[in-house]
Amino acid sequence: MTRQIEKGRFIVFEGLDGSGKSTQIDLLCARLKNEGRNVVKTAEPTELTTGGIIRDALAGNYQRTPEELSALFLADRIAHNVNPKNGIIKLLSEGTDVICDRYYYSSFAYQGMDCDLDWVIRMNKQCPSVTKPDICFFIDVPADICKKRVDNRGTVREIFERDSQTLDRIRAKYTEVFNKLDGENIVIVNSDGTPEEIAERIFSLLPPFTP
Repeated sequence: MTRQIEKGRFIVFEGLDGSGKSTQIDLLCARLKNEGRNVVKTAEPTELTTGGIIRDALAGNYQRTPEELSALFLADRIAHNVNPKNGIIKLLSEGTDVICDRYYYSSFAYQGMDCDLDWVIRMNKQCPSVTKPDICFFIDVPADICKKRVDNRGTVREIFERDSQTLDRIRAKYTEVFNKLDGENIVIVNSDGTPEEIAERIFSLLPPFTP
């Protein structure tokens, strides 16, 4: 009898820039690999052509409307899913856990601030090539703390990182988005404690494997 391959888990991390997403993703990847899981870490925007166009806009090098950015993110997300070499759909079908830094929740919160939120949600949720995550962890950190962390990086800031008022708006929009969404497994993660303590809370909430 052929052994059925367990489907990989699609795990998304969301939060403001400076919330500690990258740290938690690295800790979870290491934990899962130590347990013998195949794990791939990925992010949006991607390294594909569409992702490069988006990063250029986020850097402020080319002005795009919120509607343009929403459509570009969707195009990038579709490519992220269906890439025949290392797309999300292929990896999950092979039993690989995929951990993604940002997904469509970011489009809802960021682009949804300045254009029709329901439209952004609808075009992502109704797209058959956009995989629904098994779980989304939102690392909830106050905007002023995130702003200080971003400033301390000493790197060029993206258009959404340049003032604490914008970060406050984004955090509030995430709350609105999460209240709007039905059928999504979203966990708001309290950021109190050490990175290792937060990682333990996240690991304990991972969904089980499914065939």
